[in-house]
Amino acid sequence: MAEGELQQEARALGDPTRHRLFRFIAEASGPVGVADLTDFVRLNHNAVRQHLAVLKDAGLVIEEVEQRTLPGRPRLLYRLAPETAGRWDTPGAYAWLAALLSDAVRRHLEPRQVGRQEGHRRGAELAGSGEPVRLLESEIERRGFRPTRVERGRKVEFVLGRCPFADVARSDPDTVCQLHLGLAEGLAEGLGGLAVERLVVRDSRRAGCRLAVRREGALTGASP
Repeated sequence: MAEGELQQEARALGDPTRHRLFRFIAEASGPVGVADLTDFVRLNHNAVRQHLAVLKDAGLVIEEVEQRTLPGRPRLLYRLAPETAGRWDTPGAYAWLAALLSDAVRRHLEPRQVGRQEGHRRGAELAGSGEPVRLLESEIERRGFRPTRVERGRKVEFVLGRCPFADVARSDPDTVCQLHLGLAEGLAEGLGGLAVERLVVRDSRRAGCRLAVRREGALTGASP
């Protein structure tokens, strides 16, 4: 990480209110809206939005538009930026990876099996809250893979622009990549309407791995 970027993050978090907002977002189980944040810090919407803009510009949080099927204006939601994980006392990606691998060892499971179980659990939590491909993409992005989506009818391919576990994947690609394949398979099953076709693995230092999935059933409601 460049020194200038780290200094920008530090300046953004130097304000006590922004730091509280950041901690709330980082510790939340999912994306949070402005109303939740205003209730938390007891400030008006405009003041909170200004603080959020600073956190977003510093690359600490991500702003996204709520995916909703009910009438009404979609909310702006905020979540921790994936590449911030592990800094500023936030849970790191490697801690999550270590917990899954520890679970695999303890239960005598293959990495792909434990990944599939975790993915299915997470997919079931998300099921019904949006279009499955978009939910899958959001989860891949949340883990720090920087996915780019390419669609061809029923087939959808995600080109992964970054491997958040490049150091470990470089020395043990079979374990790490099989775990991620299992996660993708479990997510697809838990979300419903999707099936993983393959994961094409590239050099983790250069990224560019490709995850291919297929929509099952009718294409009605597929996102553009």
